[in-house]
Amino acid sequence: MATWKTLLLQDSASPLMEQLSFFHDHTLMILVIITVLVGQLMITMFFNKFSNRYLLEGQTIEVIWTVLPAVTLIFIALPSLRLIYILDEVSNPFLTIKIIGHQWYWSYEYSDFKNIEFDSYMIPMNDLKSFSFRLLDVDNRMTIPYEIPIRVIITSSDVIHSWTIPSLGVKIDATPGRLNQAMIMTNRPGLFFGQCSEICGANHSFMPIVVESISTKYFINWISEISKY
Repeated sequence: MATWKTLLLQDSASPLMEQLSFFHDHTLMILVIITVLVGQLMITMFFNKFSNRYLLEGQTIEVIWTVLPAVTLIFIALPSLRLIYILDEVSNPFLTIKIIGHQWYWSYEYSDFKNIEFDSYMIPMNDLKSFSFRLLDVDNRMTIPYEIPIRVIITSSDVIHSWTIPSLGVKIDATPGRLNQAMIMTNRPGLFFGQCSEICGANHSFMPIVVESISTKYFINWISEISKY
């Protein structure tokens, strides 16, 4: 989760977020190189005393400053396109979870199992335990097994919401009358926090998301326990 000392992206907890972090570093490296080169050229131009009163055109330099930016954009575009296709890929999921946004809470349906659905509300400040996170913890967490591909189907019952988990690299709009889907897979156990990222009304800031990633064995036990109720 993000803390007061988190200056960059959150630590990745999924292969998708790892790829997003690599692309971020790749693009940032290119931008830093461009910034340093352009800054050095500008400083040189400001402080040198060279002039050429008879210069009319420079075909060579014009070709250079046209070709180099084009090549630079290609080095950014190719990884970006690859990443877009990876993010949209949904194939052979082992588990499907339907997520419905409401004003102002989330509900989850485990469609592969019988009668497993529940609502997830933010825990009020008066009910927080000493180990709970203010404005982030919920009464019912979305529980998933790690290292297993999971398809999430997201929609809304009222207005547009956005189901977002930064450490998983997931941000999907919940739109009324529309089903959006994505593939998520965590590569380690833990708690991963997120919040609605689309302004959806007065309590927009009070509908957090908590994903609990556990082993397959404990997930089966959890399914068995929750199906009894």
